[in-house]
Amino acid sequence: MRRPRLKPRLKQGAGAALAPFLAMEVVARANAAQAARAPSDPTVIRLEVGQPAAGAPATAIAAAQAALSAGLPMGYTEALGLASLRRRIARHYHDTYQAVVSPDRVAVSTGASGGFLLAFLAAFDRGDRVAMASPYYPPYVNILTALGMTPVVIETGPETGYQPTVALLQAMADTGEGLPDGLIVASPCNPAGTTLEEDELAALARFCHAHGIRLVSDEIYHGLNWERPPATACAFSDSAIVINSFSKYWSMTGWRVGWLVLPEDLIGPVQRLKQNLFISAPHISQIAAEAAFEATDEIAATLAGYRRSRAHLLQTLPEAGLTDLMPAQGAFYVYAKVAGDSTQFCDRLLREAGIAATPGIDFDPVRGDRFVRFSYCGPEADIVEAARRLSTLHGV
Repeated sequence: MRRPRLKPRLKQGAGAALAPFLAMEVVARANAAQAARAPSDPTVIRLEVGQPAAGAPATAIAAAQAALSAGLPMGYTEALGLASLRRRIARHYHDTYQAVVSPDRVAVSTGASGGFLLAFLAAFDRGDRVAMASPYYPPYVNILTALGMTPVVIETGPETGYQPTVALLQAMADTGEGLPDGLIVASPCNPAGTTLEEDELAALARFCHAHGIRLVSDEIYHGLNWERPPATACAFSDSAIVINSFSKYWSMTGWRVGWLVLPEDLIGPVQRLKQNLFISAPHISQIAAEAAFEATDEIAATLAGYRRSRAHLLQTLPEAGLTDLMPAQGAFYVYAKVAGDSTQFCDRLLREAGIAATPGIDFDPVRGDRFVRFSYCGPEADIVEAARRLSTLHGV
């Protein structure tokens, strides 16, 4: 008798067990819900992700079209990016923050996501401990985990504005846990929208530098500051890594172009990593990104719309029963506490009200099951309609 042939047991890498980015799974469910609706049914309102409705500025689109019409070959650029774009980004730091940044320290990345991968690989080793405040952007943890690094979550509360502080870092050392190898800060942060005061960011940057902690400052939501102007870690530390992107403030998510401002000791490592992992950011996107800096009036109009949408949600969510809101000081999210399980709440929102929102468990595995994140960067009319639908939902 012939023995049955056994299937080979093939190995899977550690990355195969990586947790999903739940917000993107909500996108898929919302797409399916919309596809299942009859033409006469109301559309699903998308409040689940930070996808600006405005789209790329007209200056960016015109520059890309002109380059293509001129027959400019879209090939590889230098690994660190087009020299003209790097110079323009450096000028942005002077114009916006009065900070001096050499273009040599700027590396253009494939979105902020590519920037985080480059930063973590250049700055940390397997097993290194990298801290962040909770709630946090989930890919911080997921990317670090995939790279064999150890995320360390600092529990924060309203007394620190849901942001890390020097005192919290010092407490880690005092209790025997030990200081981390790195610290990620995000101001404004996703999902809570909280921000650091300039002196708070300065204190963190100086503490990290003095204690050998590599600071990674996520500044992707800079410019979307509603209560205080933004401050950059570049102004306070020569050892910090700053990451930003054209996705949010400039509404260029699909163009996949961002940047890092690097300390001198990491320029070479990031350049080599970039050469091997990505080669370069898309050429056409870099051309468009440079032109986006000139879209001053268009961006101002977009920001004014965000302000109106934010004000509308902050007024109407409590009227609908969602009275416990985190300070929405920046970005374009409102992080709201709900009475029951946030995943079930979001399922009900989608099913009964046609509203897609992201459960907080994605951002905080300890307390997030009681929170929901609403994004208000979509069309203003959608924000108004979403608030109306919420007001008719019983038992919120």
